[in-house]
Amino acid sequence: MPVNEILALCMIGAFFVLLLGGLPVAVCLGATGLIFGYAGFGPMLFSLLPARIFGVVTNYTLLALPLFIFMGIMLERSKIAENLLEVIGLAMGGLRGGMALAIILVGVLMGAASGVVGATVVTVGLIALGPIIRRGYDAGVACGVICASGTLGQIIPPSLVLILLADITGESVGTLFAAALIPGLLLSGLFIAYVLILGIITPHRVPAIPAEERAIYSKRDIGMKLLKVVLPPILLIVAVLGSIIGGVAAPTEAASMGAFGSILLAAASGRLNFTILRETVRSAFVTSAMVFLILIFAQPFGLAFRGLGGERLVQDAFSAVPGGLTGQIFFLMALLFVLGFFLEWIEISYIALPLFLPIFHAAGVDMAWISILVAVNLQTSFLTPPFGWSLFFLKGVAPPSVKTSDIYRGVIPFIGLQLIGLWLVYLFPQLTTWLPNLIGW
Repeated sequence: MPVNEILALCMIGAFFVLLLGGLPVAVCLGATGLIFGYAGFGPMLFSLLPARIFGVVTNYTLLALPLFIFMGIMLERSKIAENLLEVIGLAMGGLRGGMALAIILVGVLMGAASGVVGATVVTVGLIALGPIIRRGYDAGVACGVICASGTLGQIIPPSLVLILLADITGESVGTLFAAALIPGLLLSGLFIAYVLILGIITPHRVPAIPAEERAIYSKRDIGMKLLKVVLPPILLIVAVLGSIIGGVAAPTEAASMGAFGSILLAAASGRLNFTILRETVRSAFVTSAMVFLILIFAQPFGLAFRGLGGERLVQDAFSAVPGGLTGQIFFLMALLFVLGFFLEWIEISYIALPLFLPIFHAAGVDMAWISILVAVNLQTSFLTPPFGWSLFFLKGVAPPSVKTSDIYRGVIPFIGLQLIGLWLVYLFPQLTTWLPNLIGW
């Protein structure tokens, strides 16, 4: 084996050693990329890097990331998710599992409004976990529903994952948003069906809200609240997603419109003030800086790995996978699923995925379909014990009575539902291609 290829393998090993040592991901990427890149082809590495980094920081599409992050944080801080959960919960409280259904619907709306997973899980966990357990819900079911519904922001547009996948695969953001819409709703439907079945088979685990509690509000009151609380976020979602998918606005323009719309919604709810605005801007800056730091430091890593022949190594190993294209797709899905135990979706997207894409490009595979398979897979990794990020988010805000074992036990059925959704998207590519083809993307 040539020396450069040995260096490429050592670079991957060094990255994981540093990562397991507790260093930040960006530092691990930058340090291994610069050290092994310099060892492989000397100072020329530093002459190639500026153009790559400049391309990241001036990418017009990536400018949508901080705007969508701002939008999600503003909706969280202005208590819009809290209002949604309360009103939808009252409207569906007569059903067994009604509160769980409300959480799923809020997850869909918040995912479609912001695309920020952590914000949804933390917000819904703070608002809903304690109250629904006190109403008699099984702790595992409650935790599973909150974690799973919070991760819907990974696949339902305007997902941050989809924006980065568009940059990696070369597809337009509008195409991936349109391709992800039906699979996202499919997963939501699977979650809802599971809760309804639980209500029939084990009603004691998902009881309805007592009639006397629901009697406080008349149907007219609930209807007015639904109109007042649910309609504005839906209009914001339609305006943002509709403008992107319909080709009326670029993702960055639509994201700026969404950020401004979130400010208007916060003002209309009477919760907008300078403190909230300052905290939202600060949080959006911190989160965006973390994302862009990883993107920037991924450049020397990717450049060094390719320059050392690592990409050819991966492609040779990939071509040896039995089963042809089907086997290669299965291998990629299994690899991403395992990596999801240890890495965040940003690192997986920018480190692992680009190594395999040339093979699928050469085979003529629809990249929008592959992108959605990857997105659903990465969403599953958010739920997978022991390192699923949604589990950490929820554990951080859960009441002391909720054990880690409750959270792990609760997410297992939803991991199964995610894998069923992934299998359906694989079996029926039309789920991802129908809408983009219909609107001409």
